[in-house]
Amino acid sequence: MPTLDDNHTGARIAEQRKMARLTQRQFADLLPYSYSLLTQVECGARPATADFVAACAKALSVDVTVLTGQPYVTELQRDRLAELVRPIRESLDLYDLGPNPDLTVRPAEQLIAGADQLCEEVRATHLRNAARKLPTLIAELTNTAWSAPSTQLWQALASLYRTAHDICVKLGYYDLSAVALDRMAWAAERASDPCLGAVRQYMRALVYFREGEYQIGQRLVSSGHTIVGQAEITREALAVTGQLHLGGSVIAARAEDVGAVVLHISEARKIARRIGDASDVHWLSFGPSNVALHRMSAALEMRLYDDALKQARKIKLPPQLATSRRAHFLIDQARTEMETGHTASALKSLVEARRLAPEQTRYHPAARDTITGLVHMSRRTPDTLNHMAAWVGL
Repeated sequence: MPTLDDNHTGARIAEQRKMARLTQRQFADLLPYSYSLLTQVECGARPATADFVAACAKALSVDVTVLTGQPYVTELQRDRLAELVRPIRESLDLYDLGPNPDLTVRPAEQLIAGADQLCEEVRATHLRNAARKLPTLIAELTNTAWSAPSTQLWQALASLYRTAHDICVKLGYYDLSAVALDRMAWAAERASDPCLGAVRQYMRALVYFREGEYQIGQRLVSSGHTIVGQAEITREALAVTGQLHLGGSVIAARAEDVGAVVLHISEARKIARRIGDASDVHWLSFGPSNVALHRMSAALEMRLYDDALKQARKIKLPPQLATSRRAHFLIDQARTEMETGHTASALKSLVEARRLAPEQTRYHPAARDTITGLVHMSRRTPDTLNHMAAWVGL
């Protein structure tokens, strides 16, 4: 059987457990998971699922990133992505400095169009291009919004901050993503845009979802519904409401609240039937397909792997679905396939995710841990799996 080094989440969990001076038995007693699962995860025999990692982080009082090892700096440096983070960090700190008289700025309509284009690039998983353009565009839009304030300019700036959040999350810089969300709230308030404010609450809820704080996540979803309820009932407001329900469904699934999962999916489905595909609204990918994807994700989060796999095999992804969402689905599907013993199919799904969205897949902790699990399960590691493991830095 192939051997693994200590560069996997299970090994980091073991390290943090030992630093807390806990035996495996003692630590297992603090988790809603069995001693057997803990021992298997720590040695790499089972993948460290997101819910398991969140529970361990909460019990150890550390951030999830301490256990996942994010950001994956070595790989980011090799890919020349790490050098793009500092300019983003600096641009996020310009928000309250007012106009910059030394800055050459493009016309407002070009800046607004540029903000929308960057959202589209992130959905297409062109992270490097988006990350390079983002700081300059934030600086120019900040200057213009202060010089000649308008609703459109503040909305565009809020959109750029949301893009900064998306890029930072995908690269594993969660501390910086939180700063970007704060800036998004600041700009959304100046735009007096309840839909943007609700989108921000949705994204905050997903932050707490990753950290295992499901009650806070549910409260943020509820807050988002209250905020969007202040807007007129438009296609935009309905799409945001529907996406809040989808976010609520996966949070409820992690919290093992089956009734809430059913309710959220049902409400989202009603909205999707009413407005159809609304993937253009705030680039949320909301629509009937995304409802089906979240229903499958909820089954996955509840560890109903057979059900999740059945659903995954019935899903027909529409051509207009964002590449980032398509790759996310493939990573989820790979996990369900591995958990149900379909290891060859799991590897095939991961290879396809890599083909579609190489940067997103390489830095996705679920993809890395599924590869770890496949390596351990293989009596003889296929060359393709060896290449995938080396590619993600295992």
